[in-house]
Amino acid sequence: MGRWICCLCSRVADPLMLLLVLALGCNPSTAATASPSVPHVKPSYSFGRTFLGLDKCNACIGTSICKKFFKEEIRFDTWLSSHLKLPPSSLLSYSGNYTDDAKSWRLVDITRLTSKYQHDRADKRICTSLLKTKTCSLERALRRTQRFQKWLRAKRLTPDLVQGLSSPMLRCPSQRLLDRIVRRYAEVPDAGSIYMDHLTDRDKLRLLYTLAVNSHPILLQIFPDVEGWPFPRYLGSCGRLVVSASTRPLRDFFGAAPEVAADLALQLLAVLRSMGTNDLNYFFYFTHVDAGTFGVFSNGHLFIRDASTLGIIDKEEGSQLINGQQEHKDIFSCLTVDCQSPFVSCDSIREKHSLVMVCQELLPKLLTGKFLLPVQEKIDAFLQRCARGLGDDRGVNAAIAELAGILKPLRSCDSRFAYRYPDCRYSDKY
Repeated sequence: MGRWICCLCSRVADPLMLLLVLALGCNPSTAATASPSVPHVKPSYSFGRTFLGLDKCNACIGTSICKKFFKEEIRFDTWLSSHLKLPPSSLLSYSGNYTDDAKSWRLVDITRLTSKYQHDRADKRICTSLLKTKTCSLERALRRTQRFQKWLRAKRLTPDLVQGLSSPMLRCPSQRLLDRIVRRYAEVPDAGSIYMDHLTDRDKLRLLYTLAVNSHPILLQIFPDVEGWPFPRYLGSCGRLVVSASTRPLRDFFGAAPEVAADLALQLLAVLRSMGTNDLNYFFYFTHVDAGTFGVFSNGHLFIRDASTLGIIDKEEGSQLINGQQEHKDIFSCLTVDCQSPFVSCDSIREKHSLVMVCQELLPKLLTGKFLLPVQEKIDAFLQRCARGLGDDRGVNAAIAELAGILKPLRSCDSRFAYRYPDCRYSDKY
């Protein structure tokens, strides 16, 4: 019977039947026996504790989003199949995908607060300066410090507990700002309290470590985008990696069309205005800006992408550091910067500080050579005057209004600007 089937296979008209018979190899025993089904094995992605920085905890940022990594609900852009390896740990940032339902994915940025080289250098500094060894338990070493012992005994985060830290956010601290940090610290269950009773010893060390290394994730937590602040959404941390909503750096738009450049410049001016005038009476200023400081969401909305160089002055309470107090430095002051780096005096910051910096570093790259001569000449003249420090007695808001008046007629209203379309068709605001 089996030989008869084999002979028949050369005359089979149905090509699908022919393929089936050929696949069985014209073997009677094969034809009569069903192939056992192979169980589908879900690919397993392996995160090393070293890659995430979990091996350094509790000298790390947090663990609030670790489950997302291990459940494969956060994936790197190039890490979508089991045979691909994790990206190099030496990179400062990665593009990733995030999901809540395993069906819809959205882009996220996965970043380190500083480069792995700087992290390793800081870890070595902790061991050699505190325990006189090349390697050590970072947590044990930092727990022994005088500063952390004061944190353990403290009921409330006060200016003396953060004095000497290198973060620009903490150079001119007020009690109101420090209370906001404790009340909105997202790596612990929300207690809504200004007192640190709900923080464990581990939580206190993570908060202190984050403030000492880079205050970017703390700013995203205490001034969230859902309240209208110009920062990307903070999604969580795992070890020494931070996950936030994805933006494209402003440098990607330096060659954009004139109407796009005008729109981004106007948004940039609006952000600077809100940094000086807001409902909470905080004055934000930059200590440094570059092409990666600002970012743009997929809907065209511009945000502050990197908040690590933002300082804050409380216009309501003022700074509560006494003269000379900022000069007190310890190992936490030196984790990412040279211990000898001088602090900027709170009294030396002027309202026009950030605008002048943006006029020097960003707006010329965004606006130069984009428009017809009469308009371009007005823009260039303003930028030159602004880069020199404005040179007149007018306030920052007046200077911003002058440039905004030139740029507003240059932008368009279409679907490329989803963050304000179609509203711009029916509102004089745009």
